[in-house]
Parts: sequence; C-alpha cells; structure tokens
Amino acid sequence: MSKLNRPSPTIRLLAGLAVTLLAVGVYSTYTFVQLGALRQLQTETIDRNRRDSLLLLRIQNGLNAVALAMRDMLDTEALAEGPQYPLAAWKPQFRRLRTDLEDALRQERRVSVRATASGQDQYLVDSFRQFWDALDRMFERSEVSEGEARTAIRLSLQARHAAISTAVARLLIQNNESEQEAQARTSQIYRGVQLNVFVFLAAMVIVIVLTSLYLVQYNRRLFHKVEEFSERRSELAQQLIGMQESAFASISRELHDDFGQILTAIGVMLQRADRKAGDLLEVREVVQATLDKVRALSRALHPVVLDEIGLEGAFDDYLPEFEKRTGIEIYYEKCGVARELDREVTIHLYRIMQEALNNVAKHSGSKSARVMLDYATEAVTLEIEDQGRGLGKITGGLGMVSMRERAGMVHGKIEFLEPESGGARVRVTIPLKDNYAG
Repeated sequence: MSKLNRPSPTIRLLAGLAVTLLAVGVYSTYTFVQLGALRQLQTETIDRNRRDSLLLLRIQNGLNAVALAMRDMLDTEALAEGPQYPLAAWKPQFRRLRTDLEDALRQERRVSVRATASGQDQYLVDSFRQFWDALDRMFERSEVSEGEARTAIRLSLQARHAAISTAVARLLIQNNESEQEAQARTSQIYRGVQLNVFVFLAAMVIVIVLTSLYLVQYNRRLFHKVEEFSERRSELAQQLIGMQESAFASISRELHDDFGQILTAIGVMLQRADRKAGDLLEVREVVQATLDKVRALSRALHPVVLDEIGLEGAFDDYLPEFEKRTGIEIYYEKCGVARELDREVTIHLYRIMQEALNNVAKHSGSKSARVMLDYATEAVTLEIEDQGRGLGKITGGLGMVSMRERAGMVHGKIEFLEPESGGARVRVTIPLKDNYAG
C-alpha cells in the first residue's frame, strides 16, 4: 500500500472513543452500585440502629423508674413509723410504667436490625412478660400478706429486673458496636469511591494524552507529506516552466532564423519581380504580413528584446503591440532608478506581466489597464491593475498558478487583490539583494 492510501485515523479514534465510553459506563455502574450500598447501609443499618438505641435507652430509663419504685416500696416498710403505706397504692404507677415500656419494646422490635435467629428480642419479650406476671402475683399476694409481697419483690422482682436491665445494656453495647462497624464500612466505601474517581481521572488523562500524542504525531506526518508534495509540485512546476522557456526559445530561434530568413528572401525576390510583373504585388504583401506574424510569434515565445535592451525595453516593445492587438488602453508608469536585473528575474517579471494582461483581455472586460514598474532600494515591484469584473474564479486557474510559481522561483511575493474601486490588481515584489546583478 502506498503512503497516499494509508487509512485515516477515524477508525482508531472511534475505537478509542468506544473504549472510553465503555470504561465510563463500567465505572459509573460500579460507582452507582457502591453508592447504593452506602445509601442502604446508612438508611437500613446506621439510622435504624440509632433509632433502636434511642428506644433501648427509653426502655432502660423505664426500667430505672421501675427500680426506683420498687426501692421506694421497700423503703416505706423500713422507715415508716406510722401506719405502713399499702403496696396496692403503687398499682397505678406501675400500670403507667408498664404501658410505656410495652410501647417502647414494641417500637424497638419494629426498628431493630438484629437477626431474628439470635433470639435476643424474644428473650427480652419473655423476660418482660415474666416480670409483669410476677408483679401481678406480687400485688395479688399483697392483698393477703404485705410481708410476703415485699419478700417477693426482694427475691423475685428485683432479680428479674436486674436480668432485663442487663439484657438491655447488652443490646445497647451491640448497637454501639454495630454502629462502629457500619461507620467503618461507610468510610471504606467512601475511600473506594474516592479511589475509583482518582483512577478514572488518571485513566482519562492518560487516554487524552495518548490520543493527543497520536493526533499530533499523525498531523506531523501528514504535514510533512504535504510539505514534501508541495516541494515536489514546486520543483515540477519550475522544471515545466524551465522546459517551457527552453522550448519557446528553441521555437523562437527556428521561426526567426529559418522561417524569417526564408520569408525575407521570398519578399526580396518578389520585390525584384515586382518591377517586371505588377500582379505579384499582392503576393508580396501577403508574404510581408506573414513575416510580421512570424516575428510577432517569435517575440511572444521568447522575447529576444530582453537580452538586447533589457526589461524596460521589452515592456516598451510589448505594451504598444498588446494595446494595438486587443484595443485595451495601457497606462505604463515607471518609478525609481532603473537597474540591471538578473536574467531570470527579467524573464519571470516579463512573463507575469504577459499573463496578467492576458487575464485582463480574457476575463476582466475592462477597456483600460495600468502597468507600473517600481524600482525601490531593496526590491522591484510590478503592478498590473484593471477596472473590470475583479478576480472572480480565476484565482485557481493555471495562469495564476504559473504566476505564483514564477514569483517563488526568484524568492518573490505575489498578491492578487481587489481594490475598493473595483477591478483586480496583481502585485509582485522581488527582492534585489539576492538577484541584483552588477
């Protein structure tokens, strides 16, 4: 495969884009999964665990109130000097405490995150039921014997109360441990998400850098090829122009030397014969016209006058002939001190002037044109301007390309302008420091 037929980077760039999008999708899915787990952990574990702990604290406070009430019941027996305060009078207070504790226990079981298989919740429920049953029996016994009832408080109720308080305290410790574990898992998930973000950003930076390097390298190779093609095109154009000038010179010499001499000899012979035969006058005029055309064609192909009288003389010789041939009025202007230019510079300036005027005649529709030749200190400038239709679409024509190449061959600069007043202007500037002869 030639270098010109190498595939474009579009497929590779699209493949890279697909891989990048796939990586983004996988990363986003994984991140969403992690965030979902974190949300579930916070909602179903941490928040519920905190509510459960608050309810356990409520139960613990209720148990403390029960303990204080039982202590007051026993203290009444030890300290009272008058009639003893009956135990039955404590029933309303214990009824309120029971209602509050049962409500707290019911809510605690609903929000608890403990596993059912552990049996702790059921143990707590059974312990409370046994405590309330024992309390009810104590109040029933108090109706018969206050002493036996108080003995039951000391031996049974306080022991059951201590067991329930221990179970509640153990559950609070477990909740605290679960909350610490959940916080540790939350921190781990946060670190994982943060690490994923860093990894993703690093991967994106690497992908962008690699893609940029690839594009830079590809564009560099592409520009290098374009530059090579431009240089080859310029070399080819210069070779073609050189061959053209050589062919024009050869044809011009043939026309001038051979056909010109033949036609001149025929004209002389006809002039001699004219003295003897008047009907040969018309033939002599045709031969003379043909000789003039051959000489004009010879000058057009290779202006020998450039070698004989220089650039300005060639302009003086060509412009009147162009004006006569096309009917376009030419205003010729020279500025600065004339200098002897390198032969290559004079040829290319002359050819640019010819091509520009031909464009005026073919495309502009203008009835006049201005030619200005300016000798400055470090450069010579040639301008051809008309008042016609402007450049239009002729800027990409072969003539324009030829003028650009000719200007480039002598390190010059050519501009194709359209003045505000209308028309077109061709300006070529050639530096004299490299091409000045003499």
